[in-house]
Amino acid sequence: QVQLVESGGGLVQPGGSLRLSCVASGAIFGITAMGWYRQGPGKQRELVATITADSSTNYADSVKGRFTISRDNTKNTMYLEMNSLRPEDTAVYYCNAKGKNAWYQAFNYWGQGTQVTVSS
Repeated sequence: QVQLVESGGGLVQPGGSLRLSCVASGAIFGITAMGWYRQGPGKQRELVATITADSSTNYADSVKGRFTISRDNTKNTMYLEMNSLRPEDTAVYYCNAKGKNAWYQAFNYWGQGTQVTVSS
């Protein structure tokens, strides 16, 4: 199994910045891609950004140019740098890891989420 623990959420004013972190532990050798998703009040969970094992990235149109996803394999940690935050970025942000275990079975793990609130 893979355990994911997010941190770094909080309250920030519009235009401000936050950096989220996600530390992975357990059977991390099988991870092929990680990502950040979010779920705002009354909304469905949506993709924010993903990063593959070879560091290819993908972003939702709503965050392009404002958010940056990265990973530090030496620390088993993924980051989401969020700049120029807007009230509509308010959501619970979830870390996700996809891959295959030692028996080549696909897995899909989620963290517990961290709240980001953008408000003046």
